[in-house]
Amino acid sequence: MNHVRSDREELHHRRIDLRFYRRADGLYEVEGQLTDTKQHAFRRQLTHEDTPAGEALHDITVTLVIDGDMQVLDASARMRTTPFAVCTGAEQTLAPLKGLRLGAGWNRKVRELLKGAASCTHIAELLGPMATTAFQGLAPERLAALNDPANEALHRARVNSCFAYAEQREVVAQLWPHLSRRD
Repeated sequence: MNHVRSDREELHHRRIDLRFYRRADGLYEVEGQLTDTKQHAFRRQLTHEDTPAGEALHDITVTLVIDGDMQVLDASARMRTTPFAVCTGAEQTLAPLKGLRLGAGWNRKVRELLKGAASCTHIAELLGPMATTAFQGLAPERLAALNDPANEALHRARVNSCFAYAEQREVVAQLWPHLSRRD
């Protein structure tokens, strides 16, 4: 079914900004910021005045410090704007992430450790895309290892890991013909 776009009015804007940094000490930081705004004045719960249009309802930054093996060495949050003053207590809820490794099972583990009242929903939401940002940040180092012909285990692990690396597609056929299953 083809839906023709009608005139529309923006009501809410969520911005997520993700960045990856190399630190002077050889470690890395991945930072995620979530900002929510409304285009009209909005009355929050437990307030007596409207929040003006365009003013942040949420402004939350999460930072993970990781090493080259993607292990979380530190995790912190800064909540500049929240719906309730008590929300800032969630800044102290990220300690369970220390020692975990970004990779397979990361999102599941985050949901287990930070679900419900254990933390802030928005902090937990940021942690998934932060992991993929870290992977992209370390891509040059990982690609060097992946391009080494001696790393057969890495090649096999990459096959069928995503759409492009499907065993029947041209990427695998060109990179590792012996792993290709093209018909």
